Amino acid sequence: MDRRDFLHGATMTAAGGAAALIAEGAAPAQAQVPAAAAGVAAEPRMRRYDEQRWVLDNVIRAVGIDWDQPRTIYWNAPIGFDGFADFAAIRQRVQKYADITPAFEATARRREAKAVEAEKEGDRITARENYYIATIHWGAAQWPIDENNEKNLFCNKKKRECFGKYAALADHKIEAVWIPFQGKRLPGWLHLPYGYSGGRVPAVVAIPGMDSFKEGGVALYGDRWLNRGLAVLAIEGPGQYECPVLGIYMSVPAWAEAAKAFYEFAAARPEIDPQRIGVVGTSFGSFAGTISAGAEPRYKACAVSGTALEPGWNTVFNEASPTFKKRFMYMSNIQDEAKFDAFAKSLTWEGYAEKIRMPYLCIGGEADELSPIENAERCVKAIPGPKRLVIYQDSRHSVGGVPAASLGPSPTGLQADFMAAALAGKAFPSERWFVDATGRITKTPI
Repeated sequence: MDRRDFLHGATMTAAGGAAALIAEGAAPAQAQVPAAAAGVAAEPRMRRYDEQRWVLDNVIRAVGIDWDQPRTIYWNAPIGFDGFADFAAIRQRVQKYADITPAFEATARRREAKAVEAEKEGDRITARENYYIATIHWGAAQWPIDENNEKNLFCNKKKRECFGKYAALADHKIEAVWIPFQGKRLPGWLHLPYGYSGGRVPAVVAIPGMDSFKEGGVALYGDRWLNRGLAVLAIEGPGQYECPVLGIYMSVPAWAEAAKAFYEFAAARPEIDPQRIGVVGTSFGSFAGTISAGAEPRYKACAVSGTALEPGWNTVFNEASPTFKKRFMYMSNIQDEAKFDAFAKSLTWEGYAEKIRMPYLCIGGEADELSPIENAERCVKAIPGPKRLVIYQDSRHSVGGVPAASLGPSPTGLQADFMAAALAGKAFPSERWFVDATGRITKTPI
């Protein structure tokens, strides 16, 4: 958003916010409270973002949309091959930060139109594929918007609409769910394994990263969790993506409370075995997942990747791209930077990791530029239960794209195998694994 538009964001009408929530399927009581009334009046003000915006645009012009994270790669991942051309075209189109939302919105509209036409023609598979791909692009269009303005609410509405239409045509059962929380409801999608025909199955509560969203938590085809017979409760917790639209904001105590709400919701489902529920997370989800595992001992295992485990988050907030901090200020509903800096000190796993006694897996990159790997080492050391820390040589924050990940165990496959085995009752020794550039694994006791 341009600085000259800053004040305009504060004038979003209550009626528009309420209409968007009603269209998204929120509970009636929740829908009566517009996002503006929940306390979001304007986007956060961050000095480094304002001062370095011209630098940010020049960096994007020089290196592209993935200047800070391989975002178009991990947004493409759940789509598969059919998304390659879309993302290639978007990479070419985006020459500055302001181009991101329009580029994804245009692609989302095109994919949604294809889905509608295919559905009219009775081509259900083509329709479902395009609805899913449109969902991902609508979600991606939201990412640069750090306020509950009309565009964010519109994209959120379209994202939910397209995913709902995909769910009706999908190759497995998907249900929109709302988890009671502090008088409001947290959003989620419940996926049952391929070919589910009854009985209770193990499940994972899947927490996305700060730049990702629940709709991309289960792949269009060949999902790693569903293929292993696990149900997936794909959620967004306090502060994540749709939650600020609903007036639910980020804090460590809120996540500790949400962890219990997610577990109890999953355990109450007749399809899910309450004795076999785990929690998984990536990037921000590694932090929220660790808090969740410490706060809710009824989870049977925790597996996280792409670590965000530096107490206080100094590296990501003050040394990385300013967009990270600005996004987190929006997630926390804190517009004043000084107040946010004080709040950031509360972002720690300390006091939670020490309570984790279930099997715990942490996958990280040796060269993590957002959360130095020594923070993951310290967190894992504090956990009293069985634990495995896996470090990939030369990998950055988004684990992968290096020889260690290509020649060694797949990071995503390793995470899924660990969780499936843990929920089946397999015991694990506490070990540190180092995967070097040849794919060789060196294991040492922790």
